[in-house]
Order: sequence, then C-alpha cells, then structure tokens
Amino acid sequence: MPRCAWCSDDPLYIHYHDSEWGVPVRDPQVLFEFLILEGAQAGLSWITVLRKRERYRQVLFGFDPQRLAQMTDAEIDERMLDAGIIRNRRKLEAARCNAQCWLELDDPAGWLWSFVGGEPKINHFDSISQVPAVTAEAEAMSRALKKAGFSFVGPTICYAFMQACGMVMDHTTDCDQYPALATTASSA
Repeated sequence: MPRCAWCSDDPLYIHYHDSEWGVPVRDPQVLFEFLILEGAQAGLSWITVLRKRERYRQVLFGFDPQRLAQMTDAEIDERMLDAGIIRNRRKLEAARCNAQCWLELDDPAGWLWSFVGGEPKINHFDSISQVPAVTAEAEAMSRALKKAGFSFVGPTICYAFMQACGMVMDHTTDCDQYPALATTASSA
C-alpha cells in the first residue's frame, strides 16, 4: 500500500500513519496528549516519541491535565531516572506547566481548532517536498499558546501538532490514506 514518503517500514510508524496521523481529533484529552508529545519530540524524531508513548502515558498520569498540573518536583526527579521516556527536565517541567495552562482555557479543543477556522484544512500536495514545516496558522497558534504561558510550542511543533490531529491533512496525493481523509476531513 502506498504511504507518505516520511513513513518508514517500522510497524509502529505504519500503524500511526494509517490510523492516526491526519485524522481530525476534537477530543480535548487526545489533543492535550498530542500537544505534550509534540513538545517532547522537539529535536528528536517522531518515531522516538512513538516508541516511548505508552510509557509516557503511564508516567504522565494518562495525560490527565488535572493530575499532571499537580506533578511535584520530586515526581519530575523520579521521571528523570526512567529510561522509558525522554529524560529532559525542561520538557517534563513544560508538560506540567502546559497542563496548568490547559486548565485555564475554557474550551481548549475549540480554541485550538479556531486556528484553522474550526474545520480541517485539506492540502493536496503531490510530494513530501511540498509539505511546509510551518504555516501562518501554526505561527499564530504558537504565539497564542506562548502568550497563554505554554512552552515547547514553537511554530514547527504547532504545525506538526496540527498535522497529527487532522487540523491540516497533509497526506500526499499518492498516499493510500489521502482519498478517505480528503473526503472525511472535509466533512468532519
């Protein structure tokens, strides 16, 4: 089955590509998880994060923002010893901070989706070389998140988040997922 050029033959990557990436998500819990994971990915490959995702779910309280917002410095110290996650103190502190900021938002899902006008933006790229790393919408999201106190939310991270959550659909036109998501996303 033809897939986007970025997808390797790793079964975890294939599953992610085929079942999650680019599928519109409006569930605040899932959006929050992706926001934290995209921040954890900064400077690393996404497959690294995918391989550690289940452990992240365990040590970050199932990405429950209420509980994560209360994570203590001692709990961060414990996680710094866990080889099952990316052991970066700044990223773990950002996860806690971002949970606190998330809880301050009235409608985080609606707010995040507002950066694409509330509906998925369907792109029609023929090759991966046409897919941007950053867009004006991602830059606006990044600025707004930073203003709200979030960290590890630069424009590149925000665009990757938008792609992952289906706010933008960037499967290339030669990808087997393209026809269904181009149709499904436009009616989401």
